[in-house]
Amino acid sequence: MLIEAKKIVALNYVLKDDEGTIIDQVDDASFLYLHGADNIVPGLENALTGKTSGDEFSISIEPEEGYGHIDEEKVQDVPRNMFPEDAEIEVGMQFYAEGPNKETILLTVAKIEGDTITVDGNPPLAGVQLNFDVKVADVRDATEDELAHGHPHNGECEH
Repeated sequence: MLIEAKKIVALNYVLKDDEGTIIDQVDDASFLYLHGADNIVPGLENALTGKTSGDEFSISIEPEEGYGHIDEEKVQDVPRNMFPEDAEIEVGMQFYAEGPNKETILLTVAKIEGDTITVDGNPPLAGVQLNFDVKVADVRDATEDELAHGHPHNGECEH
C-alpha cells in the first residue's frame, strides 16, 4: 500500500544531528502518524509520500522543512520570581506555560544569571539539520475515528 493522505504509517528510524549524535530512535515500529495531517515535520512527510511498507531510505532535512530556524523573539529573560519559590531551576529543564493566545507552549531554560532566567520558546530542534535513516514498517488505511481526530489511535487515545 502506498503512503498517501489518510494512511496510518508505522516507522522505524534513527534521527541524528550533523555531528552524528543520535537525537531519537525507534526500532519497534511504535512510531505511528497520520499521513497528510501535519503530524510530522514537512520534509520527512514529503519524502515518505509514495513509499511502501519495507522501503528504507536516508534523508537530510534542512531546518525550514523541519522545526524551523531559531526565532530570537521566542527567547526571553524573566525574573526568578516568575517561578514558584521552592522550584529548583536548572539550565536545560523544560516546562509548559500559557502563551499569549492561551495556547500551551514548551519553554526550555537556556541560561541563569543571578535572578534572571532566560527561557526559550523555540522547539528544541529548531535550527537543527535533521538526518533520518528510515524504514517503513507498515502502511494501512486510517479509521474514521483516526481521521476525525487527526492522529492514529493505539489504545491510549482519550477523547
